[in-house]
Amino acid sequence: MRRPLRALAAAGLLAAGSLVAVAYGGTASADTQICEQYGSTVIQNRYVVQNNRWGTSAQQCINVTSTGFEITTQQGSAPTNGAPVSYPSVFVGCHYTNCSPGTNLPMQVDRISSATSSIDYRYVSGATYNASYDIWLDPTPKRNGVNQMEIMIWLNRQGPIQPIGSPVGTATIDGRTWEVWRGSNGANNVISYLAPSTISSANLNLLAFIRDTRDRGAITNSWYLTSIQAGFEPWQGGAGLAVNSFSASVNGDGGPITPPPSTPPPSTPPPSSPPPGGTGCAVTYTPNSWGSGFTAEVRITNTGTSTINGWMLTYTLPSGQRVTNAWNATVSQSGQNVTARNVGHNGTIAPRGTASFGYQGTLSGAYASPTSFSLNGVACSRA
Repeated sequence: MRRPLRALAAAGLLAAGSLVAVAYGGTASADTQICEQYGSTVIQNRYVVQNNRWGTSAQQCINVTSTGFEITTQQGSAPTNGAPVSYPSVFVGCHYTNCSPGTNLPMQVDRISSATSSIDYRYVSGATYNASYDIWLDPTPKRNGVNQMEIMIWLNRQGPIQPIGSPVGTATIDGRTWEVWRGSNGANNVISYLAPSTISSANLNLLAFIRDTRDRGAITNSWYLTSIQAGFEPWQGGAGLAVNSFSASVNGDGGPITPPPSTPPPSTPPPSSPPPGGTGCAVTYTPNSWGSGFTAEVRITNTGTSTINGWMLTYTLPSGQRVTNAWNATVSQSGQNVTARNVGHNGTIAPRGTASFGYQGTLSGAYASPTSFSLNGVACSRA
């Protein structure tokens, strides 16, 4: 899922200019139809299936069965030299605050004794897509927002598409020699493993891929595995593609980490007036854009001498940009005016300290970054 943020699936939706939470479905017994952009449901009381249409406004629908899913409608289209339109997938672990039932992820890499997965795909002709795994890792036990490392395993690709970055060598894993690509999409680093030929079904030793990524210096043993996902990245077409069955298991030397709360912690309200004395701020705005969308990472630095207790950052997005979901802040948009408020864990910024958040949005026309920011009513410099 190349939600730069590939992912940003199911953190929240921005509807009618306000950020709203995704409604997660229950366990699917009879087939379940999902057409909502980030709609999801649970199967086998173990895995989450998500529509995850992150790169297009065109309709996409999936039919979820008791063992997998099928793409029934996919009307989006994207240039093959850019990002795909979506990543409909099934996963175990945590993805943008959506955690699969009873998961023991995140788990630290040096605690993992085995990580395996089995999958059976159904392919179609006449479409441009890959069939791929997404394995996400981060230096922290992250359950929301973009992870810093993405491992992709391409089992099939159709059409003139290629992984992010460029080839850097090969790796022999599970009796196959995989072509290895390495790069960054601006929001996270990516290492991709391309199968030597089309694979329709497989039993994979995912820990071997994780260790190869570690041996390349991309992660360390102290990093955390946060989720294992499998599905399709379509660029054009894709109706009829299906994951017939999926399973994944991660074992370690300890029990599951305490799951996240069912509701996010309450936001610390911003003060009614700017903090007294020594007020100052700087904003670093780091975007990543492609044809029809963009992501942005925003870092606020307290350049003053007083601690900020509760913050509200306001600014104006250029025409044609609209926020669709966010992490580490509550973000709302009215017209082109954006308001970002802290969440519970990052409401306090000490002098010379920082707070960060990010979001994903849709884009119409040429990309441009906002030019000015105000924190609690005080103008900030650009860092």
